[in-house]
Amino acid sequence: QVQLVESGGGLVQAGGSLRLSCAASGRTFSSPVMAWFRQAPGKDREYVASISWSSRNTDYADSVEGRFTISRDNAKNTVYLHMNNLKPEDTAVYYCARGFPTSAYTRGRESSYSYWGQGTQVTVSS
Repeated sequence: QVQLVESGGGLVQAGGSLRLSCAASGRTFSSPVMAWFRQAPGKDREYVASISWSSRNTDYADSVEGRFTISRDNAKNTVYLHMNNLKPEDTAVYYCARGFPTSAYTRGRESSYSYWGQGTQVTVSS
């Protein structure tokens, strides 16, 4: 089993920045892809970004491209989401996920990830 715990959420004004962290514990051996998803009130959960084990491959949703950066520190079993120029529409609960997508096309699918954190709230005020 793997446990994922997110932190770093909070309230920020539009244009501000936050850094989310996701720490993994348990049976963390292997080389998973890590991803961030988010769910806004009344909406389905949506893909935000993902990163390969080596950090060589990263991928972003169009809505966050150029504003968010995903990174990871494998020695600390931690993945980060650096969020800049935040907008009110970024308000959501952010979840990290761990899995093994079969291709680049499946990185954005929830079904590609077996382990999920409990989520951290990000609220952006206008």
